Amino acid sequence: MAADITAIILTKDEEINIADCIKSIVTTVKRIIVIDSYSSDHTVEIAEECGAEVIQHRFVTHAKQFKYAVEASNISTTWILRIDADERLTPESALELELTCNENEKTDVTGVIVRFKKNFLGKDLYHGGVYPWKKMVCYKTGKGDIENREMDEHIIVSEGKVVELKNDSLHLDFKSLEVWTSKHNWYSTKEASDYEKEYTEGDSIEQRSLKTLFKAKIYYKLPIGTRAHLYYLYRYYFKMGFLDGREGQIYAFLQAYWYRYLVDAKIYEKTKSIEGQK
Repeated sequence: MAADITAIILTKDEEINIADCIKSIVTTVKRIIVIDSYSSDHTVEIAEECGAEVIQHRFVTHAKQFKYAVEASNISTTWILRIDADERLTPESALELELTCNENEKTDVTGVIVRFKKNFLGKDLYHGGVYPWKKMVCYKTGKGDIENREMDEHIIVSEGKVVELKNDSLHLDFKSLEVWTSKHNWYSTKEASDYEKEYTEGDSIEQRSLKTLFKAKIYYKLPIGTRAHLYYLYRYYFKMGFLDGREGQIYAFLQAYWYRYLVDAKIYEKTKSIEGQK
């Protein structure tokens, strides 16, 4: 039987993905809510045909959109699952999530980490620190919240234990290099904005994920530019991204010398603009 879970999916023009995403969870959860940012394609119609409830809401950030979803949906289930339209539970991970949530309805387990396998340029990546890509996307209602960040936001539970699934789910976000670079250009602007707010303006980072704390305490303490180079060396050599062949090399290079360096360049651009105003 389905676990007592409400699934939340945030969408914007996801007609290619939404049906497969919903089909991967429909027998595992009791309720599916799609928060759509006024898609111009057939996302809404497809989602409704697949049995999801659809609410449209103007997009600001992923964190704010998810918070709105939780507040507006009147959720009464024990668990909440956050899943993206380009993510899929496999039959094995779906069954494992269902059993895990059912078995822990009345235990002190409040969060579930799901393992994802990434596919880039048509190849599954198993090295470079990207496998398994772990995210806590399922938590007990009222026991968790999402970081209020513009980019790379994580769910954090306020109490209890967190367990991890053993079976892989799928993260199918790669459409083309043109789409990938365009999306990461947008991401870099959001990341630079987070840097300005969180790491230079004194915002509290106590209730942050370990990844966010690492960025604040270590990564952004390194010299600008140098940190992107070290990031590449770490992913491609230390984490053996080279074992994924040419696809692994391209992925590591673009993540470091295009995306991470672009973030640094935008931080530098902002710094120069502020200095020029003085």
